[in-house]
Amino acid sequence: MQYEKAERDIFSNEAMRLKKLDNYEILNTHAENAFDQISKLAAEIFDVPFSGICFEGNGCFFVKSELGGSALEIIQDRDSARFAFFASVPIVSADDYRLGLIYVADNKFKSADARQLNMLQHLADMVVEKLESRMAIRRTLRAYDDRLHVLVHDLKNPMTTITLQSELLGRIPGIDDKTSLIAGKINMQSKKMIDNLNGILSAARKEVTSFKPKKDKIDLKQILEEVKQEFTLSLERKNQTILIDIQEPVEVFADADKIAMVFSQLIDNAIKFSPIGNEILITHQIADNEITVLIKDTGVGLTEEDLEKVFLKFAPLTSVSTSRENSYGLGLITANALVEIHKGKLWAESEGKDLGATFYVTLPIK
Repeated sequence: MQYEKAERDIFSNEAMRLKKLDNYEILNTHAENAFDQISKLAAEIFDVPFSGICFEGNGCFFVKSELGGSALEIIQDRDSARFAFFASVPIVSADDYRLGLIYVADNKFKSADARQLNMLQHLADMVVEKLESRMAIRRTLRAYDDRLHVLVHDLKNPMTTITLQSELLGRIPGIDDKTSLIAGKINMQSKKMIDNLNGILSAARKEVTSFKPKKDKIDLKQILEEVKQEFTLSLERKNQTILIDIQEPVEVFADADKIAMVFSQLIDNAIKFSPIGNEILITHQIADNEITVLIKDTGVGLTEEDLEKVFLKFAPLTSVSTSRENSYGLGLITANALVEIHKGKLWAESEGKDLGATFYVTLPIK
């Protein structure tokens, strides 16, 4: 039984690793100059002609940088006589998933000292930092685009009504010329406005991801359980636990992927800003055709000033992550925009510094 559990854990971790790579949007993409700069630094540190950065997914290597020769050939031939020297360190995500490697190689024999290998590890950490910051920015931009497009879509309804009403007004028998002229101008301008709104929405529909939430009946408890699995390694590293105190299915009509992203960000924050060994509690409330999910931690907490600006872009907060984890100041902005798309509310409460914080996500049931 233990062997079967180990196999399941390996499969689960590999699935999470591949999902992490997919989130970074680096597989099947071209090499980039930004990563070449890191490879050049690696080559200079070891004084070698070959270096590169690769990511591994589904048994294949995806090259983001290669200097001096084909990265795939170098990795495949690293144990052959072709290369007298080969050194690499793994590229590991912030939540401990191995994504790929950064390597250096040479036709001539040489040895690597501890200082050089340590510097190579720092370069691998720089790769992860670049991926994390880019992912945070992309998610925020898309969430804000989605929110804008939903607002534009909602504006179409009143504009269509104005167009129809102005047209009907102009057709009323016996209407005077001045009123008819005004009705005609209102009708013409409202039609132009609708055309402009349709243009914005048409452009949005050409994007890879649709701006409009795909609202299906989803179980928030199930989504929370799935999101919790994504943080298995982070929780183990900080000896933390997440208790989802929801006993029955909690169903709403919402976009499963976008809601999962909201919970992922809130749980990530709770882990980052809670001390080692703490528990994160997730509960829910139902009232007035709304469901509220509460994510409560006993971490560093928020001051009154923090609470006023916690959802503002790049707002400086007094709270600091407990294990020096990076925080880009965009995660809560993204989560808030995604909740607003669903006509919901996101807010935070805290008794003060070092007294923990609770984040509330309220969503309409229908």
